[in-house]
Amino acid sequence: MGEYRRIDHPFDAVWNENSKILILGSFPSVKSRDEMFFYAHPRNRFWTVMSNILGCKKPETIDDKKKMLLEHNVALWDVIASCDIVGSSDSSIKNIKANDIGFIIKNSRIDRVFTNGTTAYRLYKKYILPKTNIEAVLLPSTSPANAVKNSDVLTAEWKKIIGEVLYYD
Repeated sequence: MGEYRRIDHPFDAVWNENSKILILGSFPSVKSRDEMFFYAHPRNRFWTVMSNILGCKKPETIDDKKKMLLEHNVALWDVIASCDIVGSSDSSIKNIKANDIGFIIKNSRIDRVFTNGTTAYRLYKKYILPKTNIEAVLLPSTSPANAVKNSDVLTAEWKKIIGEVLYYD
């Protein structure tokens, strides 16, 4: 196992005043930190799953990814603002400082929060739920570490959980 490093989240949330739902990850992987955007690891299925659910072509650029999310009123952020971590390992995370999502909630239409995986869910419940009082809904992780589920299975499970809320007024 490598060495622990203290890392601050290196990029901003994606959201605007029309965002209706918020999807939270735990903390960016090494690849995402290098690319300066969410879910940059080529084997992470997040962008495939979201484009399938939204009926869009899979976005390739950061600008296209932001546009797809915002056009469908989806906000994207992470639970952790800074932590000590070894590489990309969620299981190594310690000394957590959580993101304050209150500003985003107050300045958008968000009333539903979803977490991408159990680490984000557990940390949301511990650090953020007491401040927001918005229960999060757990989504199966799109991480390559969740190799048991392929993209089709993940898409079906995510669509069942969030599909109906993406289109409410």
